[in-house]
Amino acid sequence: MRVHLTEIAVRALKPEPGKQFKVWDTATPGFGVLVGERSKSWIVMHGARRALKVIGRFPDASLATARAEAKRILATGSLAHAAAHVVRFDEAFAEYIDDLQQRSRPSTARDYKRLIARHFDFGSTPLPEITPQRILKQLDKIKHTPSEQRYALVALKIFMTWCQRRFYLNSSPCAQLQARGAPAPRERVLTDTELATVLLEARNTPYPFGAIVELLIFTGQRRGEIAALRWEWIDDEARTITLPSSITKNKRAHTFPYGDMVAAAIATIPRFNEYVFPAARDRLKEKPATIFNGWSKPKVKLDKACSIAPWTLHDLRRTFATNLAALGTPIHITEKLLNHVSGTISGVAAVYNRHAYMDEMRAAITAWERHLDGLLDETSR
Repeated sequence: MRVHLTEIAVRALKPEPGKQFKVWDTATPGFGVLVGERSKSWIVMHGARRALKVIGRFPDASLATARAEAKRILATGSLAHAAAHVVRFDEAFAEYIDDLQQRSRPSTARDYKRLIARHFDFGSTPLPEITPQRILKQLDKIKHTPSEQRYALVALKIFMTWCQRRFYLNSSPCAQLQARGAPAPRERVLTDTELATVLLEARNTPYPFGAIVELLIFTGQRRGEIAALRWEWIDDEARTITLPSSITKNKRAHTFPYGDMVAAAIATIPRFNEYVFPAARDRLKEKPATIFNGWSKPKVKLDKACSIAPWTLHDLRRTFATNLAALGTPIHITEKLLNHVSGTISGVAAVYNRHAYMDEMRAAITAWERHLDGLLDETSR
């Protein structure tokens, strides 16, 4: 979008929930404003590589000041001038998220933004002043949630490496840092007793987390896909759920059947708006901007209630697949249910194979729910 930028015009720009957009000035080519959910930043596109640089926040920096700085950068045409300016954390972070949203999946950008903003909010601190000690201090605050700690550090490392490549830093302050404990190997399959325990405790866990865990157990889908569910994707009559390509990992639409257990779980879920699991702050909004993303705290509570060996939500997907195999489900049917791209039917065969296997998938889900019913009966005895 290109307009003649004035103070009034900038104030009138309305943020879009969950998105950022740029508005370029017609009077000074290369100069503009980046509009985010919570802030507006002055930006300039400069140099042979068309580098994007944040040069101030509105209204802290006036239009006249920002335009003058943009003209100075554009006039020199030199990266050396940009490098001489010490970049603040919030400036670099806004620029990074904008770049990430353009080249990554929406869920990736959303997760990295949440992790960094929640655990490493260094505000206007100049990047060179962010030391390993300061980062460690923030990491210690989430030491009781090792998984969240690991993911947060990974997100920050990627961001700091990005800053280094933009010459905002000489070196990353977290290059040598490691979160406590290595990630558990991806081979955990819950036993029947453990699975029954998790399912029973999930049913006693308040909305939305408890319902999400139930659906993960019943369907074997990824947690991000279940959290992003919309009511329009659920076909009550056909008893199917269709995930659009925009939210699936492999960018392929995925339709799968569900059984009585899923139907019963869905019936207990309140309908606030178009999302099945909207974020708490958006539950009373007609047009919600965000979905549930508060995984760590309810997971810790569920772990304490279950008192079983450490496990992750993704282990439920692996447990689903392993049990289907034990129940005699053919591997290609399991892969259809999991929406796996590579598998027993791939390549040219996958292109020409138009059979949806809906009946076979439904038979597998029926067998799986029957197995879960048996586990719950045994546990209640």
